[in-house]
Amino acid sequence: MTYLVMARMKGVLAFLVIAFGASWGWLILARLGLGLSLVNPLVQLPFGFAPAIAAIIVRRWITREGFHDAGLALRLRDAWSSYLIAWLCPMGFVVGTVGLAAAMGLWTPDLSTLDDAVPGLPGWAFVLVLMAVVPLLTPLYWGEEFGWTSYLRLRIFVGRPLLSVVATGLIWAFWHYPLAFFGYIEFTNIALGLLVWTVMFLLQEVILAWLRTRSDSIWPSSLAHAGNNMVLALLTGLLLTEGGKLDEITVTLLSAAPMATVCVWILAGRRLSVPRAVGNEAENAAMPELARG
Repeated sequence: MTYLVMARMKGVLAFLVIAFGASWGWLILARLGLGLSLVNPLVQLPFGFAPAIAAIIVRRWITREGFHDAGLALRLRDAWSSYLIAWLCPMGFVVGTVGLAAAMGLWTPDLSTLDDAVPGLPGWAFVLVLMAVVPLLTPLYWGEEFGWTSYLRLRIFVGRPLLSVVATGLIWAFWHYPLAFFGYIEFTNIALGLLVWTVMFLLQEVILAWLRTRSDSIWPSSLAHAGNNMVLALLTGLLLTEGGKLDEITVTLLSAAPMATVCVWILAGRRLSVPRAVGNEAENAAMPELARG
């Protein structure tokens, strides 16, 4: 067991060094060295895939534990309900967010900004197209999920799911912090914005980890991540930031409310646990390889 713990710590440290070093190094080079905008997909893709690359390097060459618990199988037949939840939940969060904003008198219901999103395309059609595109973009968000949710979370505070999720969420949030200083997102108050952002990442990680456990696959989590970025963030931004003139911090807080409700349901029902593919048998089987690492 000592070899296993030491090998796991070695893997975690290597993963963090590679993931942060590659991601942050690339952002500094792209923004300060090359003068590129962080909204440029050519900048975002290497940044987002660095955690996956780090996890692959660690699994394959550093700890040599392999991919037995990586959740790479799609499991479409067994996990179809998890995919459906992952696909629809972000839209549910949009409805909850704008509904709360309207109930609090912060937003007068007006969907006209959706009509302006794509010239010539009605708002309702834009939303349908957006929902249809999200599954196609899922592989782009797999990079983060394969690193954070399907590697790091399973290696820290083993056997204590809530602590592992909180720790992973905090690290994941911290990894994003440079984006607030390099023009990707603009907070009126940086300190408060980062605090609210961190809470949002923690809530997301609870849901993403639950989907990973429920499905025994990393793909529903990746789908939900794509939806959070492409549906929740985009539509609430169009409706509340542009249409309602609310600032990023307020919109993030409003978005956190419906997400927090789902997290309470997950935690109250003790639905957060270790994926079925991860357990003592898998760890014991991997120990000889880990010991050699």
